[in-house]
Amino acid sequence: MKQTGDLALVKKMNTAIVLDAVLRYAPLSRAQISERTGLNKATVSSLVQDLIEHHLVIDIGPGESSGGRKPNLLQFRARTGFAIGIDLGVNYIRGILTDLEGVVLAERRLTLTAHDAAYVLPRLLDCIASLQAEIPPCPYGTVGVGIGVPGLVNEEGAILYAPNLDWTDVPLRAIVEERFGVPVTIDNEANAGAQGEQRYGAGRGVANQIYVSAGIGIGTGMILNKELYKGAGGFSGELGHLSIQADGKPCRCGNRGCWELYASENALLEQAAALGYRDLDGLLEAAGRGEAEVLRLFERIGEALGVGIANIVNVFNPDVVIVGNELRRAEAWLGEAMQRTVAERALAHHRRRLRVLFAEQGEKSAVRGAAYYAISAFLSKMKGSGV
Repeated sequence: MKQTGDLALVKKMNTAIVLDAVLRYAPLSRAQISERTGLNKATVSSLVQDLIEHHLVIDIGPGESSGGRKPNLLQFRARTGFAIGIDLGVNYIRGILTDLEGVVLAERRLTLTAHDAAYVLPRLLDCIASLQAEIPPCPYGTVGVGIGVPGLVNEEGAILYAPNLDWTDVPLRAIVEERFGVPVTIDNEANAGAQGEQRYGAGRGVANQIYVSAGIGIGTGMILNKELYKGAGGFSGELGHLSIQADGKPCRCGNRGCWELYASENALLEQAAALGYRDLDGLLEAAGRGEAEVLRLFERIGEALGVGIANIVNVFNPDVVIVGNELRRAEAWLGEAMQRTVAERALAHHRRRLRVLFAEQGEKSAVRGAAYYAISAFLSKMKGSGV
C-alpha cells in the first residue's frame, strides 16, 4: 500500500518556508520566493494569499522590472502585532514594547528599593500594563511577553531560585498569563541577553559566543553552534558561581570564592562604599573626573572580570565573549584591565580567533532578547498553524 503525506502538514511546512523567505529577504516577489524555496509558483501564490489574509504579509506594489512586467513585491507586516520584553533586575525593572521586527517603540525603567515578591510583582505587572496601553490598533495586539530573570527557571516558567532577589518557587509565567491572557516566556536574563546580542548586537552571525551579564551578580548565556545551550536540566550558565578563590568569601549560593563576589556591580559597590560612593552613576562620574582611587577600583574589577572570562575561554573556546548589563557602562575604565588579564591567562591557542567585546545593546541586551522570545514564539505558532 502506498503511503501518502498529510496534506495539512505539508501546507504547514510550506507556509513556514514561505514566511521565512519573506522575513529574511523581503521585499521580494512571488517568483523570487519560488526561486529561493523550490516551491512551484501556484503553491507560492496560494500560500502568499493566505499570509496576506492573515495580516502577516502585505503586497507593496510593483518593483523593478527585469525585462518583462514589473513584479509585485511582498513585505512582512511588522506592526500587525507587538511584543513586550521585560528585564527583571535585582534593583530595577526595564521594559520595552517592540514590533515584530524588534524595533523599539516604547521603553520603561523602574528602580526597585526592595526585593520581596510582594513588592516587585505589582510593579512588574504595572510596567507590562503601561507598555501594553501604548499598542496601536492592529490585528494581533499583544502577541506575547518575554521576561528575563536573575535566577533558575524551569520549563513551566517558575523561578526556582533567584539568590540575589531571595526568591524561591515563584510561578511567574502563570501569574503574568493570568493577568494578561497572552503567551509568556520566562528565561534566565543572561540567556535573554545572549539572544539579544545574537539577534540585534555584537553576536550577529557568530556561531559560538558567551554572553556575560555583569550586573548585581554575574550570569552567562552560552550560544554554541548557533544554538542556546541550556544543559541537561535547563539550568546552564551559572558561571558567576565558578570559584576563582578556593578559600574566598562565602556566597549565598553555598559556595565560596564565587566569581560574582569579586567582579560584579555588587562587588564594585561594596568596595566603593569605603570611598563614600553608593551607586554606579556616582562612580562613573568620579572616573570621568579622573579620581585616582575610583580608577584603581575599576581596574581591580576589570582584572577580576578578566580572570573569569579567561576560565570561560579555556573551557569553551568561543569565537566571542560579550560583556553586557550594567558594568557595560564602565567599559572605558575597566576594559583595558579586563582585556589584559584575559590575554595573560587564556590559553594561547584559544586566543587566536577570540574577540572579547562589550555588548552593542549596552545594558539593554536582556530586554531586547526577552522581547525576541515573544516574537519568536508568535512566529513559530503562525508557521505551525499553516495560517
